[in-house]
Amino acid sequence: MMPRQSTDRALALVALGLIIVGCFLVLRPFLTAILWAAILTITLFPLYERLQAWLSPVLASLLAVTLIALGMIAPFAIVGFEIADNAERLAAWIRGVIEAGPPVPPDWLAGVPVVGPRLAEYWSGFAHDTAKVVVELKRFVEPVRRYLVAGGTTLLGGLLQLSLSVLIAFFLFRDGAAIMRRIETGVERLAPHRGRRLVRAAVDTIRGVVIGILGTAIAQGILAAIGFWIAGIEAAPLLGFATFLLSAVPVGPPIIWGAAGIFLIQQGDLAWGLFVLAWGALIVSTVDNVIKPLIISKGSDLPFILVLLGVLGGIVAFGFIGVFVGPVLLAIGYALAKEWSESASPEEHETEA
Repeated sequence: MMPRQSTDRALALVALGLIIVGCFLVLRPFLTAILWAAILTITLFPLYERLQAWLSPVLASLLAVTLIALGMIAPFAIVGFEIADNAERLAAWIRGVIEAGPPVPPDWLAGVPVVGPRLAEYWSGFAHDTAKVVVELKRFVEPVRRYLVAGGTTLLGGLLQLSLSVLIAFFLFRDGAAIMRRIETGVERLAPHRGRRLVRAAVDTIRGVVIGILGTAIAQGILAAIGFWIAGIEAAPLLGFATFLLSAVPVGPPIIWGAAGIFLIQQGDLAWGLFVLAWGALIVSTVDNVIKPLIISKGSDLPFILVLLGVLGGIVAFGFIGVFVGPVLLAIGYALAKEWSESASPEEHETEA
């Protein structure tokens, strides 16, 4: 009897393993959307519970995902319209630059030691020969085209993943309470004395990091766009969206508002250029340097290096959404490792005894 029982158990484990592998293969294309939907659901579940006090679970879930869609997908639509609106003007500007040719080199360039005279001669050749400019620009057309196609593909993939995550979030909101009970039961079987504490630590970490990173990104994007709009920059929504995307990257937003301010100064708008630089340093960057650490510290004291590795590794592993998913996953692992490695409380010692 014992050998047969062992064989049956082994076959059952093999069958279970095959089912798990099969489920993973089926869901692998959607793992990013599932992870993001779970993260958003956990973060906004207190809001859903307030809505459920007034509405049915279905209507509360529908309203919650509608708010998510407006906050996450609407910016893509705005940027798309902005790009389409400025595409013709950008093309006209490029044609004008090519037809007029570059300006003559400044006098000081020839005085630069060693390389100055050669650079001045090379620049002068372009300034007086438009055909040469066109030939040189053609060398960059194909690399730029490939870059734009790859960037557009990545952006479109991120938009599709976001849309799918909104759909998945509807069902997670509706059945969230039951799912959480099953998760707590499963974790308690693995860690009988710490199961609920580990789940609570993971939930608190997710909410703190998501609100800290994503909330900061949204705030910085909106504030940057307002500053660009006040300064009269026509591409303010596009630059604000770029600030939102680069918010999780160290020194990302200063690259955007710094370049915009310097561009205005070079165009002769000294006052507005200084305004953009001051707005970025005093308003936009304050959100990142002050508010984000305060919010994240409530959920997890995530070291800066883990945030950086989470952003970079998340982009490689999950694409566009990985900017936010990567740091959250590392924060969860970091918080659970700290919780697990802490010594047991007196109550746990008494329970074990």
